Amino acid sequence: MQLEQRIKKELEENPTLEEGVDHEDEQNQEDTQNDENEKQEDEEFTLEDYLNDEDVPSYRLSASNYSKDDKHEEIPFSTGISFHEQLKKQLGWRVLSEREKNLGLYIIGNIDDDGYLRRDLSAISDDLAFSAGVEATEKELEGILHVIQDFDPIGVGARNLQECLLIQIDSKDQSVPPIALAQKILKHHFEEFTRKHYDKIKTRLNLSDEELKESVDEILKLNPKPGGSLNDPHNRISFNIVPDFIVDQVDGELVLSLNSRNVPDLKINRQYSQMLRSYAANKDNATKEQKEAVTFVKQKIDSARWFIDAIKQRQNTLLYTMQAIIEYQEEFFRTGEEVNLRPMILKDIAEVTNLDISTISRVANSKYVQTNFGIFSLKYFFSEGMQTDSGEEVSTKEIKKILQDCVDAEDKTKPLTDERLMLILKEMGYPIARRTVAKYREQLKIPVARLRKELL
Repeated sequence: MQLEQRIKKELEENPTLEEGVDHEDEQNQEDTQNDENEKQEDEEFTLEDYLNDEDVPSYRLSASNYSKDDKHEEIPFSTGISFHEQLKKQLGWRVLSEREKNLGLYIIGNIDDDGYLRRDLSAISDDLAFSAGVEATEKELEGILHVIQDFDPIGVGARNLQECLLIQIDSKDQSVPPIALAQKILKHHFEEFTRKHYDKIKTRLNLSDEELKESVDEILKLNPKPGGSLNDPHNRISFNIVPDFIVDQVDGELVLSLNSRNVPDLKINRQYSQMLRSYAANKDNATKEQKEAVTFVKQKIDSARWFIDAIKQRQNTLLYTMQAIIEYQEEFFRTGEEVNLRPMILKDIAEVTNLDISTISRVANSKYVQTNFGIFSLKYFFSEGMQTDSGEEVSTKEIKKILQDCVDAEDKTKPLTDERLMLILKEMGYPIARRTVAKYREQLKIPVARLRKELL
């Protein structure tokens, strides 16, 4: 997107640069060569030398950016009203005084994207006094907050998780036993619930396993992040993932192409080149203003030629780097199996391409490749490695996948501890310390065993 905007800006600011493929025939090259024979050595600047430089033939002044655009894929997300705009809209529907609405708007402005008000009302009161000159007591703000807490999505405006869940459970039918029991657990046994100390809850409330399970199931239906409604398909902010590269298998060979859908062909506007030729033929009669105009045009053509070459160099660097990644991870690009990913760091590709590590890092950042197995971020292919008992070098991604599979298949009433996961990995030939297991588990966003425990 940044590149597309940069090209658009250059096209707008430089009249000598334009979109299109340069179909200049050989006659123009011959004409420029003839012009060079008439060159005079005492010119203030060598115009013909610039126009007729044999080192810069016309084909150098264009960039061909064709790709298999019919393979182009986008992942669209629909647009919609933002979370905070929803709250402001609902505030406008309530029968409130102008003062109350202004206080409500100020409170809404302090609600974060998760839907929580994480600032004390006393601090908000002080802000209003010092920045807006409005005196508002905590009690008054509390009343406005309770109005906001009645908005959709339910649970918005809570000051902590417990209040958020209680707002939601209170909105349900309390005549239903599991819901009433869930409300009691959240109100009086919240700490035990968050720590999954279910036995303590069951004992203190004298519950059967079935009663406890039904009430916990009701709590688990609640939304801990009401502001996350931004993730609802109706409220998503629009953005696209456009793959930068396309990798196909053709007759058993991996074929790489650059997706240049948003990078147009660029060329020098020949009218400006012809203007310079005309000037060269009549330079003796040129006025000062004409000379200044030609100098300006020459500078713009120099800038356009540099820009086209820079785009071409960028594409070559991207293709060169991506080709090195494909060759390094060839087995993955043929099978799509994560276990076939080799350990690979930025330095590995830098050594293969003879490019600086910072260049490889820039190429890998925010770039995507489309394969027969889906669209992947280039960062996906980079990972550290370790040796198995047999001395084989494996990617940490392979180990993380095994960890994820173990957790997915575990008995949720007795989840696997980090110690047990470590022993399983050792049995499979991966000698990993328990602290390393814990690190990988955290990177996978898997909670500790105690928090993964579920009721039957």
